Parts: sequence; C-alpha cells; structure tokens
Amino acid sequence: MRKIQIGIMGSAADLNYGKEAEEFAKKLGELIAKSGNILIYGAEKEYSSLSTNAAIEAKRNNGLTVGITGGKEKQVFGEFRPDVLIPCGLEIGGGREFVLVLSCDVIIAISGGSGTLTEMAIAYQAGIPIVTVSNFGGWAKKLSNNFIDERNRLKCIEATSPEDALEKAINIVLENNN
Repeated sequence: MRKIQIGIMGSAADLNYGKEAEEFAKKLGELIAKSGNILIYGAEKEYSSLSTNAAIEAKRNNGLTVGITGGKEKQVFGEFRPDVLIPCGLEIGGGREFVLVLSCDVIIAISGGSGTLTEMAIAYQAGIPIVTVSNFGGWAKKLSNNFIDERNRLKCIEATSPEDALEKAINIVLENNN
C-alpha cells in the first residue's frame, strides 16, 4: 500500500496562536514522520503557521514533506524548505486550497481561521476525511464532532492529542480503502 498523504491545516502566525498549539503541531509532525507517511501542508510566503511547524518537525525526524504554495515562485517564508515544493499557480484564497486539499487522503485541522475553514469545506465536498483538534479554538474546535452542513456527508472527527489525531487519521483512511 502507498503511504498516506496527511494534510495539516491550521492557523497562520497572524492569528497569534499560542505556544501550546505550536508544540502540538510539532509533535504531530514528528509522529507523522515516524509513521512513515507523508505530511502535506500549505507552504506560506508571508509568515509561519502551525502547518509549517508540523512540517519542520516532520523533516527533523526524517519524514517526507510536501508544500503547496500559491503563485508561480518557489519561495516560501523562512529558511525551511519541504522535500517537494509545488507552486500551484493559484493564489492563496483563490485556488491554492483546492490543490492542497485534493492532494490529501485525510486532513487534520488545528485551530484555524478562514483559510482552514475553506480547506475543511473543500475536504467535506470532496469526501476527504477531516480530523479536528478541539484544544485550541478556531474552526477546528467549532466543527469538532459535527457535520459542516445539513447533508451530513462527513462528520469532523474530534481528537485531543497528537497521537489521537494521527491514529484517527490513519484508521479512517484504512477503513475507507477496504
């Protein structure tokens, strides 16, 4: 079986997330690397994010990281570079999110503002499972254990620890592939 492509979606630095959320994201990145699966994230150009922190930690633990960035340039914020950087030619908030989410087998949302909400809605419409971390507020907490709309297509699965989030993400992908 191929490696699971796990998307990490979450707050950008301009939402002033706390150190606890950052440490959660880092631990999740480490665990994804150790699981042998692939971490996919939105590689930001202007600032860091919870997703970037997860990717950095995955790389520190010899994991495979894929960053989807907006526009045509292969430039991202900071010194960290993913193993694979895909400039999708689309802008953030204007299409990059489709490429990012559709590249994933499952997404894990941590906190999150409007960008994370957009990514969760795309996953919902595409039938891509969503694991939500309820510890840090944002759209992930608001949608934990809920459906995004009345169609009741796909419930957002709540997780409260990095281990729980990864286990639920892997299990739902394996269940859906049987």
